[in-house]
Amino acid sequence: MSAAVLSPARPGAVRPDLRVVRSSAVPVSRGARRGEPAVARGRDGSGSARDDRLVAGSRPAPLVLTARGRLVVVVLGLLLAIGVSAIAAKATADGPSSSAVEVTRHVVLEGETMWGLAAQVASPGEDVRDVVLELVRLNDLPSAGLMAGQEILLPRS
Repeated sequence: MSAAVLSPARPGAVRPDLRVVRSSAVPVSRGARRGEPAVARGRDGSGSARDDRLVAGSRPAPLVLTARGRLVVVVLGLLLAIGVSAIAAKATADGPSSSAVEVTRHVVLEGETMWGLAAQVASPGEDVRDVVLELVRLNDLPSAGLMAGQEILLPRS
């Protein structure tokens, strides 16, 4: 025996939540009110909660994309990929600079300062402040302060 559940609707309206139920021993109640889903009764017709199962609306309809919808999804995917690659192209690695610098070890003497050492190492026309910052970075120092006996690296000139 086959049973199809229909509910009052506008003519030509599509109801994706309805499906055909084929069963040989499960009669469908015909006395459902408007707006209520029909309920399949158990074999004994009692309609106990244990045997009841909902015929209409038990499973949502699968998503079906039209050609236009698929085109929109593809275009959005391409735009996302282009955006990610544009951001990735601007990213730079944080690491040592590509130009290698020859260095010499220097033991700080009493009275020497980072400013004085930077002035000795700086090439003509180079700002001493930039050289001080370069020396601090080169030696991984927390500040430009030095102590007598400290060993630091100076660029070879």
